[in-house]
Amino acid sequence: MTRTIFVLTGAGVSAESGLGTFRDRAGEGIWSRFDPMKLATPEAFERDPETVLAFYDARRRDMRKAEPNAAHFALARLEAELARRGGELTLVTQNIDDLHERAGSRAVLHMHGELLKARCELCGRVSAWFHDLTIADRCPRCGRAGRLRPDVVWFGELPLLLEAIDGALRRADLFVAIGTSGAVYPAAGFVLEARASGVETCEINLESADNAELFDDAIYGPASETVPAWVEEILKG
Repeated sequence: MTRTIFVLTGAGVSAESGLGTFRDRAGEGIWSRFDPMKLATPEAFERDPETVLAFYDARRRDMRKAEPNAAHFALARLEAELARRGGELTLVTQNIDDLHERAGSRAVLHMHGELLKARCELCGRVSAWFHDLTIADRCPRCGRAGRLRPDVVWFGELPLLLEAIDGALRRADLFVAIGTSGAVYPAAGFVLEARASGVETCEINLESADNAELFDDAIYGPASETVPAWVEEILKG
């Protein structure tokens, strides 16, 4: 059977690659050690750009040392195999890392932006950015310094690509959330949109998410084990 699958991934899919989650039930996520209001808001950037940029420089360095895990590779395989069979995988991630791409996924929708890009607040230019970002750096387009920021979605800002995401949800016959907390909106509400359209839903997680009761099915365990096994079952069907 030809499948049209929508997969949403969160920090849990990259945790086994050594990238910490931002929040978890044990209270050990990144935001338990750092104040997001001082590091991940437009106002924080206005007040103290050096501290905000240094925080994301550290995240970027950690990301570049990390490697994709079996879950990332399994999703890349699913994308390729569904396309070969005439189906489709829409892969939407809340993560700002590039591990899906490095595993081979070709069409990833980063709803919270990408750490390897910088955006100029003066002219709007988005540029690839692989090294540390400082207030002395100049925009490649307008040449002005001091207004380059990570091209990521901060608290109080709207997620990206919502129109494309909504269209993909409406086309899907299966919605799967992998490694998500179920606490961050609008992503946490995607399962309700899927259910309203009659789409089957499944949660794959280390532990139940805050919105776990909204899913038809659930698979619990480490992503590097559960996701490859789930992909095998999908491709057998």
